[in-house]
Amino acid sequence: MTLDEFKQRYALQLLPEDNAPKITRSLREAAVLVGLIEKEHELHLILTRRPTHLRAHPGQISFPGGKVEAQDVDYTATALREAFEEIALPQDNVQVLGQYPMFNTLTGFTIAPIVGIIKQEFEIILDPGEVDELFTVPLSFLLNPDNRVMKRFTRRGISYPVYFIPYNQHMIWGATAAMIDKMCRQLSNDEMGC
Repeated sequence: MTLDEFKQRYALQLLPEDNAPKITRSLREAAVLVGLIEKEHELHLILTRRPTHLRAHPGQISFPGGKVEAQDVDYTATALREAFEEIALPQDNVQVLGQYPMFNTLTGFTIAPIVGIIKQEFEIILDPGEVDELFTVPLSFLLNPDNRVMKRFTRRGISYPVYFIPYNQHMIWGATAAMIDKMCRQLSNDEMGC
């Protein structure tokens, strides 16, 4: 999928700064950058792998992002700040397209997925305290529903869908895979999933 095709299917307008969702401090809030970059006329999704020494979600695949901090005026500010801190992505190198609805996790977070286009290649500098690896996945791979798996698991008597996306040596799962699945279903006009 090309950048123009993505923008046409995504069909979100830029969020005006004064209309961006404001932070409410009642929950453990976080924001992630669902960042896409064009390589050889095809969009790729940027993902990171967390270090295994971390207490929370060690070794898991995630979007650049993290917890909301006091200086963040909105979720976009959080996602862009975290992307700069984790992978040295300059904030002015991201064209923000919009935000998906908040995503609640079983671990007690509510996450704002901020969708943005990385305008050009940049010098990647990983923060070793937060990121072990950065890699990209072609959006065409993710759009193929055969590459996305959903299984149901029960926790405390409640059944939950858990998403998995195997890609090369990586296993993308949990909240990251669920957000990818939602985006892919929207882009494919297939809202029949779970």
